[in-house]
Amino acid sequence: MPPQFALDPAILDWLLEAGNPALRAGALSRLLDRPADDPELTAARAAINTTPPVSTILEAMEPGGHWRAEKSFYTGKYASTVWTLLVLAELGADGRDPRIQAACDFILSHSQHRDSGGFSMAGTAPNGGRASGVIPCLTGNMLWALVRFGRGGDPRVRAGIDWVTRIQRFDDGDGAPQGWPYDGFEMCWGRHTCHMGVVKTLKALAEIPQAERSAPMRETIGKAVEFLLIHHIFKRSHDLAKVSKPGWKKFGFPLMYQTDALEILNLLLDLGVDDSRMAEAVALVRGKQGEDGRWRMENTYSTLVAIEEKGAPSKWITLHALHALKRAHGLGRMAA
Repeated sequence: MPPQFALDPAILDWLLEAGNPALRAGALSRLLDRPADDPELTAARAAINTTPPVSTILEAMEPGGHWRAEKSFYTGKYASTVWTLLVLAELGADGRDPRIQAACDFILSHSQHRDSGGFSMAGTAPNGGRASGVIPCLTGNMLWALVRFGRGGDPRVRAGIDWVTRIQRFDDGDGAPQGWPYDGFEMCWGRHTCHMGVVKTLKALAEIPQAERSAPMRETIGKAVEFLLIHHIFKRSHDLAKVSKPGWKKFGFPLMYQTDALEILNLLLDLGVDDSRMAEAVALVRGKQGEDGRWRMENTYSTLVAIEEKGAPSKWITLHALHALKRAHGLGRMAA
C-alpha cells in the first residue's frame, strides 16, 4: 500500500487565501474533497461572480452580450467573446448570471453553423457561423463552455454534440476523409488529426454527466482517450522519443485553443483513466514543482483581464498540478 498523498500545509494555505474565491473553491473541492454543500465551498462559489477577475470581466461586457467588437468574436485574440467566455468557464463563474447567459446566446447566434452544429470563426446573427470557418478546437471549446454554463439541454448544443460524435477524427497520419469540413484548413482538418481538436472535443464530452452520455458520446470518448494514450499524452506516436510540440511541456492557464500535458493528464484522470502510457506525463508534472513547492506560469495569453504573471509562481498551475498528482498517486499503472 503506497503512503497517503500529502499536501504541504503552507501551499494549501497559499491556495486558500482570501481574495480569490475561484481559486479557493477549486482548492476546497479538488484538493480537500469538500462536498458540494460544504459551507466554505458554497460561500466561495457564491462570491466568484462578484469578485475580480470575474466581476471585472462581467462589468466589461457590451450590451449585446459580447466583449470588444461584435464581429471579431473569435479573431479578437484573446480578449473578445469566444476567449472571454472560455476564461469565465475556467474560473468557475456562475452560469446563472444573466450576463453569462447573454454571452452564451450571442455565441450560439453568431458562431454556430446552423446546418451542422459546429462553431465557426466568422458569422453574424441571425445567419449563424459560416461553414468555411468551422474548426474542431473552437467547436469543442464552445460546447464545453456552454455545457458548463448550464446549456447542455439546449437543442442547439445537443446538435453540436451530435455533430462532433460523427465528424471528429482520430486518425494518426493515415489520411483525412473527403468532403466538408475535412477539405478546409490544413492545420485543422489535414492528413493528421489535430490534437487540439481531439482534446477540446473530449473536454466537452467529459463535461456531460456520465448518466446523460449517449452511446455515440461514449464511443467518441473512448476513441479520443486512446488517441491521446498512443501519444503518451505529449509524444509522437510514431517515435515516442520525440515530443509532439515542445510547447505542451510548458504549462499555462487558461489555454484557449491550445493544450498542454497537464490539461490532458487531468482530463484523462477526470474520466477515471489509469494507464501506464500516462506515466511520463505524471513524471513531467512532478518534475516541474519548484523547491518552494509551487509551479510556475510558463504560458500566457493577452486576455481581457490578466489572470497571473508569466514566469511567476502560479496558484492555478499549482492547483491543477496537485490535483493531478493527488489522483495519480498510488495508481499502479502510472507508477513512474
